[in-house]
Amino acid sequence: MAKPTKPKAEDEDFNFIVRIANTDIDGQKRTIIGLQGIKGIGARTAHTIAKRANVDETSKLGALDDDKIKELEKLVTTYVEYAPNWAVNRQMDYESGADMHLIGMDLKMIQEDDVNRMKMIRSYRGIRHETHKKVRGQRTRTNGRRGLTLGVSKK
Repeated sequence: MAKPTKPKAEDEDFNFIVRIANTDIDGQKRTIIGLQGIKGIGARTAHTIAKRANVDETSKLGALDDDKIKELEKLVTTYVEYAPNWAVNRQMDYESGADMHLIGMDLKMIQEDDVNRMKMIRSYRGIRHETHKKVRGQRTRTNGRRGLTLGVSKK
């Protein structure tokens, strides 16, 4: 397997680090893979954003000019405006009732707030989160063991 070639030093327009939505992205990655480096942006969302910006998905992110990068950033931050409501990552927000697509640290903080709310109201999921057990109905008898709970214990 051939090693990927790095851009030549003569190419002064190449950005080795591209900043989109408060996230540093490696400029040597393809556009789709680079966009997926932003927390909250997956494969489908990245394809939609690149198609809407008329950017070649296989081109390197660092080779794009500043106008295209600004357009990508604008499309990332305003994704909820043109995406269908089933494609956003936060539908019917608990406080506002609006559909939102969260990215970066906003996503992490909102998830932590949701888990803390479940813990405060003592819901089943909140209690499972507190005790560090599986939350989504997986089996716990054989899988997901931590610590010294290995093998069969005899009395």
